[in-house]
Amino acid sequence: MYTDGIIFDVDGTLWDSTGLVAKAWTKAVSECGYPDRIVTSDELKGLFGKTMAVIARCLLPDATEETREKIMTKCCIYEHQVLEENETDICYPQVRQVIRKLCMGHRLFIVSNCQSGYIELFLKKAGLGDCITDIECYGNTKQGKAENMRMLVERNGLKAPVYIGDTQGDCDASREAGVPFVYASYGFGEVTDCAASINGMQDLFSMFQDPEQKAKDKLLTDTEFKREG
Repeated sequence: MYTDGIIFDVDGTLWDSTGLVAKAWTKAVSECGYPDRIVTSDELKGLFGKTMAVIARCLLPDATEETREKIMTKCCIYEHQVLEENETDICYPQVRQVIRKLCMGHRLFIVSNCQSGYIELFLKKAGLGDCITDIECYGNTKQGKAENMRMLVERNGLKAPVYIGDTQGDCDASREAGVPFVYASYGFGEVTDCAASINGMQDLFSMFQDPEQKAKDKLLTDTEFKREG
């Protein structure tokens, strides 16, 4: 698959923060008058990928918009605190290694429906800030993933981008933006219609390997085969 820009989702694709976020959000919701509302990791896995406004409506359907906005503001504050303090590696296997190698021959990007600062926090905790060319998110633009993807593609002059995500919402947004979708099957959701799929980050090496490097690798493999023969 040829591409001049690989765009990543975050949650369910690069890391799984739901266990930490669930505790932070439960604390925030309780302090805002809902002490019996326990937010769970599994619940968040079904919601992450949606915009913050949609998530708030799903979590607190009976609350007013003003109350939801207040609660989600506190949720985001506590979420950033707990993620900043966390010392456990919550990245999926090989994320750092794959991204560091891919960025040598490809421009890499991130588009997420998260709040402002979340992508930056991921990059800081993962130590990958120098590998990513550009980012965009709902918190910055108040736009959905499809529109943010279109904006990022346009301002970076991408002609053959791909988007890597893990939910049907990611797939739908990619289709709306006119960007081929690669399904990360190890993530949070299930997708039935995609351009390609991966079972782990390491699968991206064979999918997006530079043609010149692929030819070199084949030559080395052929040489080894002849030597053994």
